[in-house]
Amino acid sequence: MVEIYEYKGEGYKPLVDYESWRVAVLRYSKGFTGLKELERHLETDEVFVLLTGEAALITEESDGIREWKMECGKIYNVLKGVWHNIIVTPDANVLIVENRNTGTENTERRHLSAE
Repeated sequence: MVEIYEYKGEGYKPLVDYESWRVAVLRYSKGFTGLKELERHLETDEVFVLLTGEAALITEESDGIREWKMECGKIYNVLKGVWHNIIVTPDANVLIVENRNTGTENTERRHLSAE
């Protein structure tokens, strides 16, 4: 049997949960258009794959904020504990793979000041 999933809405949407992992899609929404906060997952890496459109993966490194202009089809694995966020264009479609139990109880968020 084959299950087929598609998501045409806005924002983040989990589509497949299986045992310990999850596959989700991230599409444009106002929450992903500017860098207002960073988050980090305490129990899992998070994989991003740009399928269509444009996106920038933002990480905080020891020397400051770094922006990774994503390329379609490349796999970007953000390691557990790394502060990050993603900014997408209205035509963007991003595939996300993470632990199934990733959520507010094991994710920290930090709001960035508007300096």
